Amino acid sequence: MRILALGGAGAMGAAAVRAAVALPGVREVVVADRDLAAAGRLAGELRLGGAALSAQQVDVTDAGQLDRAIGAADVVLNTVGPYYRFGPAVLAAAIRARTHYLDLCDDWEPTVRMLELDGEARRSGVTAVLGMGASPGVSNLLAALAAERLDTVHDLYTAWPVDVPDTGEELTGPDGRAGAAAVHWMEQISGTVAVVERGRLVQRRPLRPVTLALPGGRAGTAYTVGHPEPVTLHRSLAPTGNAACLMVVTRGTVAFLDGLRRDLDRGRLDNESAATLLAGPPLGRTLTAGVRAAGLRGPGGLPPFFAAATGLRDGRPLGVLARPAEDPPRLLADMALATGVPLALGLAQLLDGTARRPGVHPPEAVVDAARFFRDLEPWSPGGVVVEEVAGER
Repeated sequence: MRILALGGAGAMGAAAVRAAVALPGVREVVVADRDLAAAGRLAGELRLGGAALSAQQVDVTDAGQLDRAIGAADVVLNTVGPYYRFGPAVLAAAIRARTHYLDLCDDWEPTVRMLELDGEARRSGVTAVLGMGASPGVSNLLAALAAERLDTVHDLYTAWPVDVPDTGEELTGPDGRAGAAAVHWMEQISGTVAVVERGRLVQRRPLRPVTLALPGGRAGTAYTVGHPEPVTLHRSLAPTGNAACLMVVTRGTVAFLDGLRRDLDRGRLDNESAATLLAGPPLGRTLTAGVRAAGLRGPGGLPPFFAAATGLRDGRPLGVLARPAEDPPRLLADMALATGVPLALGLAQLLDGTARRPGVHPPEAVVDAARFFRDLEPWSPGGVVVEEVAGER
């Protein structure tokens, strides 16, 4: 098949391309990027691999150029962010072209809009998989492993680390300005975010504490953040209680973030200026956050990256924790790999038909979780640990 890697010259896109070129069924990969020179360098670097590679200049804001590029492909890997700006338009173009689609969408609002294109995708015979990265993506599949141990799911949480050492997050770019990841983060800690309460999808203020007691005696407090997991897990696994995406974060960092959140919501900051303050924290804000942190709860013994579910099995309460065996996971030391490799492994399951089902889907609805984690082992040694603890009646 001919694969179009939109944004393929970026860090995450390049990681996906490097993993995808060796997949069975990949005949050609087109590295498509606004920066043609960068796309050409990557294509040249990988030309000795199994698939044919070429470079193409594509600006996703040019509708005609986008339509022509997607129309010539069998599958598009969309790594162009932010998804709240570009996700729905690129997916709509793929559906028009009858081209299968995978992305790394980590914004909950466009996820809602893209799921609404499910009927059009079905009628066009297009399989679209949203959020096939680390979180969402790996996190969703951890949730699926936890939920499959239960007859009914009550609460369901996914969590990812913020200030764990060596996570590889870059808060500033080469020019010293706030990086795209930091700007995106400001979008997800402000306004309202999607969570599930009593089985209903609702919107609430972010950075609310959630205290968990998990199997293995692991307990602590994490904080809500805007992400697609509650939206899609509500749809696919139907928790009857609460569900949210959480950050495993120290008290000082969450206090600093909460100060930024307040100013974002009051209009005193925009995402870019807030991200700049995050990258270079001023002394005054740092001191204020330190005072506020004294009244907050910390992560305690929570794993850095996990999914946790509670519910019933055979009529008895049960808690289930699914997490990478490595603690902290080595994969998270390089965020490009942590997102790009899962995208390529999702592509592998689409290519061989495992995940090919017309419609717009989250990973947990179509990707075989057990096979995915087996395939991920070269990058995440030890696989996944699933632990249980009996609950109280």
